[in-house]
Amino acid sequence: MAAIAGVCAGVLLGQWQLNRAQQKVELAQKLARRANEPVIHIGPVPTNADALEFRAIEARGTFEPSGMVLLDNRVRDGMVGYEVVMPLRIAGSDMNILVNRGWIAGNRNRSKLPEIRTPAGEISLSGIAVVPGQKKFELSGETIEGVVWQNLTIERYRAHMPFRIQPVLLQQVSETDDGLLRQWTMSQREVNVHRSYALQWFSLSVAIAVMYVFLSFRRDSDNN
Repeated sequence: MAAIAGVCAGVLLGQWQLNRAQQKVELAQKLARRANEPVIHIGPVPTNADALEFRAIEARGTFEPSGMVLLDNRVRDGMVGYEVVMPLRIAGSDMNILVNRGWIAGNRNRSKLPEIRTPAGEISLSGIAVVPGQKKFELSGETIEGVVWQNLTIERYRAHMPFRIQPVLLQQVSETDDGLLRQWTMSQREVNVHRSYALQWFSLSVAIAVMYVFLSFRRDSDNN
């Protein structure tokens, strides 16, 4: 029974990793298709998130540093840091759009947050429309420590912050002098990592099955 459970678990986990790889391939293809569509300007009128997702968008407004959120445990090149999310108040209105401004390395002392440089005055930004909410590991659904959050959804932000916001997030690609790292392209390496994990799980299933057969024959031989 233990051998059967181990083989089944390995097969299921391997298949799950292959599905994750295929999802990332399809996402990359969708991003490539939508990148060639016309840029959409985001104004104060509420938008449709489904129609905008992964489209190239632009907005003009002023950053609101008081609404900043730091998304924790974001890793780049082996270094742990934060992604900086901040509302941009759209020019001439009280409507905001959340902007993922980019990544910054964390300090060795986790109690000390990194300093974030924010452009002053009205600016124009361009990027990709993203609907945040893909769950990452967190201890509970309410894991929020001041400005440090484990995960971000539009609903969670609205519940904790006094800002009117659009239902999409602008993943910034335009450059601003803030020292943040903006590298959003999905690499083939990410896909290959999932395929590598799948191979490991399938190999474990095979190893368990082979070991079970070997020990069964050995036990029968010993009994004889």
